[in-house]
Amino acid sequence: MENPYDKVQSNILSRIIANVERLNQSVVTLNQELATVTQKNKQLETIGTICENYSSSMQFNLETTGHMRPPNGDAD
Repeated sequence: MENPYDKVQSNILSRIIANVERLNQSVVTLNQELATVTQKNKQLETIGTICENYSSSMQFNLETTGHMRPPNGDAD
C-alpha cells in the first residue's frame, strides 16, 4: 500500500530544495557585492591616506618657510 504522505513530503522537499537554491544564489550575489564594496573602501582608504600625507606635508612646509597664517576669523 502506498503511503498517502509521500506525495506531500515530496512536494515539501521540492519546495525546500528550490528555496535553498535561491538562497544560495542570493548569498553568492551578496558576496560579490561585498567584494566590490571592500575594493572601493580600499581605494577610498588610499585616497584618504594620500590627502592626509599631503596636508601634513603642506603644514610642515608652511611652518618651515614662515608662510603660515592664522585662519580667517570671519564667522557668521
